[in-house]
Amino acid sequence: MKKAILSVSNKSGIVEFAKSLTQLDYELYSTGGTKRALEEAGVTVKSVSELTQFPEIMDGRVKTLHPAVHGGILADRDKEEHLNQLREQHIDLIDMVVVNLYPFQKTVENPDVTEEDAIENIDIGGPTMLRAAAKNFKHVTTIVHPSDYNEVIDRIKNDQLDETFRKNLMVKVFEHTNQYDQAIVSFFKGDKETLRYGENPQQSAYFVRTSDSKHTIAGAKQLHGKQLSFNNIKDADAALSLVKKFDEPTAVAVKHMNPCGVGVGQTIEEAFKHAYDADNQSIFGGIIALNRTVDTKLAETLHSIFLEVVIAPKFTEEALEILTQKKNIRLLEIDMTIDNAEQEFVSVSGGYLVQDKDNKDVSREEMTVATNVQPTEAQWDAMLLGWKVVSSVKSNAVILSNHKQTVGIGAGQMNRVGSAKIAIERAIEINDNVALVSDGFFPMGDTVEYAAEHGIKAIIQPGGSIKDQDSIDMANKYGITMVMTGMRHFKH
Repeated sequence: MKKAILSVSNKSGIVEFAKSLTQLDYELYSTGGTKRALEEAGVTVKSVSELTQFPEIMDGRVKTLHPAVHGGILADRDKEEHLNQLREQHIDLIDMVVVNLYPFQKTVENPDVTEEDAIENIDIGGPTMLRAAAKNFKHVTTIVHPSDYNEVIDRIKNDQLDETFRKNLMVKVFEHTNQYDQAIVSFFKGDKETLRYGENPQQSAYFVRTSDSKHTIAGAKQLHGKQLSFNNIKDADAALSLVKKFDEPTAVAVKHMNPCGVGVGQTIEEAFKHAYDADNQSIFGGIIALNRTVDTKLAETLHSIFLEVVIAPKFTEEALEILTQKKNIRLLEIDMTIDNAEQEFVSVSGGYLVQDKDNKDVSREEMTVATNVQPTEAQWDAMLLGWKVVSSVKSNAVILSNHKQTVGIGAGQMNRVGSAKIAIERAIEINDNVALVSDGFFPMGDTVEYAAEHGIKAIIQPGGSIKDQDSIDMANKYGITMVMTGMRHFKH
């Protein structure tokens, strides 16, 4: 009879799977809670101790770590000497290993977990069996996910449990053990921080630091305030990424992952004033990122506003004395270095996406003026500032900017005209020196016409639509200057 070892933390579907294996003439061996669950369901199952002829010892720490288990798993059945050695030692072949590991991260998510508790929840025998069986996938089937049970049974019935399929299962094994090991590493390195909750109170969450670089949110030095929340961390990262794009003194205010005000100036105090004036309502309870030292004068201004987080490369001692009078405000000291090797990870169901950060910019010399009217210097300044900002606004994004600040932001609409309407309706000013900035091209001339009807005289956009000429013609009709960048800045 073929032999299978079953020892699972996630017992979903294991009884039905075990019954099916029994009907297919598999002899089952198990341990602990899995064995009890199978016995209670009336499944014939033997203890691993019957396989090893050795009792569990050390409170179960040693039970599957035995040659009778690993010899049966690891034997290369194409090598006669391996099979001879098994016969000499009276060891039987093991054909299937079904193991999934206790979710270590669930244990350490408890803020009261002790190091001793964490150590006791480090599985040794499970990962060892999995790795051994996965290594020998040419001969042994290894299963970690209950979702694979039905397909395995069907393939056994139809004689299709082939090497290619077992290789696919092997990859899943090492993904499973890798995630498990990473959780352990993160806990003992102190890289994993349990958060009060995620985006909403019904969602659990934690922060895993994969870097301690001083130019990242993960490597920031928190000088004051309560623990950062899930949303604080995301918003702070968005603010940091944007403020780093500017060389001159710049202030960025972020709310719900979108900038609500961006200002530049000769001094950081002037830059913050421009950012505040851009939208003095939305900044309330927001995240502020500054690319210069916070001194006493700026600290007094910041102290007068309700802010969640303030980010800066440095705070003077006098500034800290002022800002720390508020118990909960978070103060983060962060290096403003740009790392062009940084990547972004976005989780999706069943995996994640990876991409380079959108740090590439286009110089004025690389852009093209597509219209009859050439931009003035004031319009160029407005467009170049806005082009940096629009890369951090959720698509479809249309913003208005002048040479010193954003003056209207339209984010996240399903069509570009909708975003333009929001930006224009919320604009604090519109004149010849205010530019309309779009993160993507105009598929038709309607956005340009709407902008013209509301007094816009300068537009910057990527271009690249098959109907670019419609937008150019519309701009020429209204005497608007339009610049094409040749690069888009979608952000979802």
